[in-house]
Amino acid sequence: MSTQSIIHLHGLFVILSLVLFSLRGYWMLRECPALQARWVKITPHIVDTLLLLTALWAAWLIFWSHGTHPAFITVKIIGLLVYIGLGLVALKLGKTKTIRLAAFVAALVVYAYLIAVGVTMRAIPFIS
Repeated sequence: MSTQSIIHLHGLFVILSLVLFSLRGYWMLRECPALQARWVKITPHIVDTLLLLTALWAAWLIFWSHGTHPAFITVKIIGLLVYIGLGLVALKLGKTKTIRLAAFVAALVVYAYLIAVGVTMRAIPFIS
C-alpha cells in the first residue's frame, strides 16, 4: 500500500472516529437508550484502533523509517492521551451532565487542534 493510501485511510478513520464520538456525545446528553446498543460499545474501539494503527504506519513511512521524529508527532501523541481522558469523562466518568458536557466540548476542541496539527505538521498550527 502506498504512503498516500495510508494517509487517506487514516483520514477516513479520523472522520469516522469524530462522527461516532459526536453521536455518542449527543446520545449521552439526550440520555438516549441507543447508547447502550452493543454495536455502539464495540465499533468505536475498532475504528479508534484502526485510526491509531494507520497513524503509526504513516509516521513510520514518512518519518521514523528515515530516522526523524518531528515535534508535531509528540504533540499529537500527548494530545491523543488528553482526548482519550476527556472522552472517558464525557461518556462514562463524569458525575453530572454539566461535567460530561464540559468534557465533551473540551474533547472536541482537542480533536480540532489535533486535526490542525496533523494538517499543518506544526506543533502550534495557528502561528506562521
